[in-house]
Amino acid sequence: FIHDQPGDLDVESMPNVQRVSINTLLGLAEQAQSLGIPAIALFPSAEESLKDEKGSEAVNPKNLVCRAVQAVKERFPDLGVICDVALDPYTSHGQDGVLIEGYVANDETIEMLVQQAKVQAQAGCDVVAPSDMMDGRVGAIRKILDNAGLIDTQIMSYAAKYNSAFYGPFRDAVGSAPSKVSRSGGKGTYQMNPANSDEAIREVSMDIEEGADSVIVKPGLPYLDILQRVKDTFGVPTYVYQVSGEYAMLHAAAEKGWLDLDAVMM
Repeated sequence: FIHDQPGDLDVESMPNVQRVSINTLLGLAEQAQSLGIPAIALFPSAEESLKDEKGSEAVNPKNLVCRAVQAVKERFPDLGVICDVALDPYTSHGQDGVLIEGYVANDETIEMLVQQAKVQAQAGCDVVAPSDMMDGRVGAIRKILDNAGLIDTQIMSYAAKYNSAFYGPFRDAVGSAPSKVSRSGGKGTYQMNPANSDEAIREVSMDIEEGADSVIVKPGLPYLDILQRVKDTFGVPTYVYQVSGEYAMLHAAAEKGWLDLDAVMM
């Protein structure tokens, strides 16, 4: 988690996790490379003054993420950088897309997402990871990247992302908790229904057909059945995102002395 402040700031709901400056990020990048970690993922905590209803700062080629990517790639060109493609860190209402009459509008959101992915790739990002769950966004991103000559930029799609209550600490970290501006309140109109496993297969199939290089199932432990179904069905590179709520839950129990943190982590 990165921010535009000179120092680092603890994320209260995630012990041992901080929002860090670009200077601190470079130290963490060096550490990651020395440990043989092949890539790092960047998530911005944007200044409130930069947020608006459309998430316009997401497409600014000089935004925090783009500057951070450039700084990392300049110092550590062989370290992979993954960037989240979604508007929620930049919208005043905390939703992942553009609101029209209180609801997230799919096509209008995609118009913003493709520009966001493009500026990230131009900054040096190796993998763009659309996490918004708009239909058709993978194909649109692949097209704009190819047309811009950014043919080596991979797309890691959040293809099976569930409407989960486990995302709370992450939203604290990036300041993207949904407000009451949107009629839908939460994100259930575009993130997936936890009771519907068949939908995951359809969503993953669509994203692969549109050009995704890899797919993500999110959250992790509650959806291991989905993870296995996706891998068995498609056989493509498949990742699972153990999310902030899962992390916080283990740490909270360990702090109470109820669990051995190292043992349960492993």
